[in-house]
Amino acid sequence: MIPDDVIEQVREAADLVGIIGESVELKRTGADYRGRCPFHGGTHRNFAVIPKKGMFYCFVCHEAGDVYTFFMKKLGMDYPTAVREVARRVGITIPERSGPTGPDPREPLYAAVATAADWFARQLRESPEAESARKYLESRHVTMEQAQVGGLGFGPRGTGFLDAMKGLGLREEVLLEAGLLVKREDGSKTPRFRGRLLFPIHDLRSRVVAFSGRILGEGEPKYLNSPESPIFHKGQLLYNLHLAKHGMRKAERAILVEGQFDVLRLTLAGLEEVVAPLGTGLTDDQAALLQRHTAHVILLYDSDDPGLRATFRAGDVLLRHKLRVSVASLPEGEDPDTLVQNKGAPALEQALKDSVDVLERKIQILERKAFFGSLPGRRRALDRLLPTIRAAADPITRDLYISRVAEVAGIRKDVLQREVDPKEAPTAPYRPLPPVTALPSNAEKSLLLLMMAGEPWTSRVKDAVDGEEFEFEPYRLVFEALADDAPDRLDETAARAYESLQADGLGTDQPDVVFERCVNRLEARRLDREIERINRAIPFASDDEKANLAHEKQRLAAERNAKRPTYGIIQSARRKGAPGS
Repeated sequence: MIPDDVIEQVREAADLVGIIGESVELKRTGADYRGRCPFHGGTHRNFAVIPKKGMFYCFVCHEAGDVYTFFMKKLGMDYPTAVREVARRVGITIPERSGPTGPDPREPLYAAVATAADWFARQLRESPEAESARKYLESRHVTMEQAQVGGLGFGPRGTGFLDAMKGLGLREEVLLEAGLLVKREDGSKTPRFRGRLLFPIHDLRSRVVAFSGRILGEGEPKYLNSPESPIFHKGQLLYNLHLAKHGMRKAERAILVEGQFDVLRLTLAGLEEVVAPLGTGLTDDQAALLQRHTAHVILLYDSDDPGLRATFRAGDVLLRHKLRVSVASLPEGEDPDTLVQNKGAPALEQALKDSVDVLERKIQILERKAFFGSLPGRRRALDRLLPTIRAAADPITRDLYISRVAEVAGIRKDVLQREVDPKEAPTAPYRPLPPVTALPSNAEKSLLLLMMAGEPWTSRVKDAVDGEEFEFEPYRLVFEALADDAPDRLDETAARAYESLQADGLGTDQPDVVFERCVNRLEARRLDREIERINRAIPFASDDEKANLAHEKQRLAAERNAKRPTYGIIQSARRKGAPGS
């Protein structure tokens, strides 16, 4: 067994042009090299070696791969032998590692997915049914040559895929386990990807392990990924990382975008260090992958409200892994793909050049919305800034964040420091009010059920409630997905919560009554938190500050009591020693 890091070290040290040039006469053409294909014996220079991507590709026979694949296809080597041969040429000694011997039990799955990728790519080039996909690519200004180098494919409708795979000797059981087939309730099997433009997903060894399929025309979901399998765990991979990791080291940064087309557009514009999550929010495993290859990540998401929410969620995940995180802002109405199409690569480079720290970007948005112009506004601004401060695992970054927020919010740094780390704050006698309203379930769940009932409730809840008020994270993700009309983008935990909600109902209460109670409950809960924070700050405040804080606490309590009229009754019962106090 050869360690993964050694495989990467050998691959990066290999001179792909020099190695292939030993058997193919290559001539430089721009940034690439062209020659006669060694596989199909062509007479024209249709064989390309692309150093910046570390790959080769023939535009006639469509053989493609990296330096290891070249030895495997040209000389019939297996993968470990190819790695050892390249290592010998570059002077790297491969350490032996103990472990299981014999063939990898997952090899049939890798072979099935690789075979499917070749077949899908051929359909995109040749199938009459794929004309819609070819026209779609043309409308997005992607040439067929660019699509072929990127390995894009097309999944036709009908049984053609299953028939072709059976003809190549692949068993249905393997195709099912690899996520290429779906088993219906009646026991029949059908191809998973039908009528979709397919993007191959690679692991870090550049093996195709899954696909992401974009529907052409109407239908849901817009993007469909392969299911989890023994060779594919979507939360542990990033789209294009197998190529982008080399660019990251050279550029000393990574550019994180939302989707495959954004990656494709930016790589065609000359940026090599671009990756994207696989249809869900960024995971800790994905952030750890980035941290292995770079110290700086630029978030280049859409600048609309859903894009900003995704930006700041991803930023917090990256900060937990001690990465430096910047945010690039796009012109209104533009995403990375349309920006390059409409205004060219220079506009993109300018947006990246003007990127700012993720916390600073949050502050800019809050300032633009005048949050810092009033005491309640500053409090709400802090609620939005605190998660990012707490996410900063690097102690220097966290200290800088605390200093900056204390400055912009007009509060003492030591008070904010205690707020950031509640463990250092003294205990306070104040206890938040317990739930008292009669609801089908808790307020967060009931609001989601209202949203799932459709309009006008979806819009009313969306307008009345800030997603940050949802304390149960799966419910917060469901709220944002419903607000963005994108439930297909939920991760597994949130998707299970969504399915559970679909099975529930609102009970017998009138929707208007439920709506008012739930909104008041969330607002009262927010006011409870503000009162609790004031209680913690009072012992450390000056006399003048104590008076101001006491006045603010009284105002908040009155506002909270108006939202929760039963508060006075419960507090009176507590003072009298009633049960449960």
